[in-house]
Amino acid sequence: MEQQLASNTENHEVRMFRSPTLETVKMVEKTIDKYSGEFKKTQLWQKLPKKVMWPTYLIILEYLEEINRIVISGNGVITYIWDPELAKKYLVKKHLHYDDVKEKCKS
Repeated sequence: MEQQLASNTENHEVRMFRSPTLETVKMVEKTIDKYSGEFKKTQLWQKLPKKVMWPTYLIILEYLEEINRIVISGNGVITYIWDPELAKKYLVKKHLHYDDVKEKCKS
């Protein structure tokens, strides 16, 4: 597991934190999907099937929000917005594939 250093310049504190594993990210994502729109951060964290450190959990939430898998509303409720079925529907559309676009640009 990768370890990184984070420093706080105000009080010169150095902390170690770990990057979440793919397994942990998937577990959190699956839990969010299951309880989509029902809970806030802390409540959802307590629903996880395995214990995850709070800072690691926050990193995962930030990541999932960055890649548009989740949205956190103004009142803090977490909703799963990723639609894998819609993604599969678009993946079969030949005109949306990069190779086809690249070939058209060469012409």
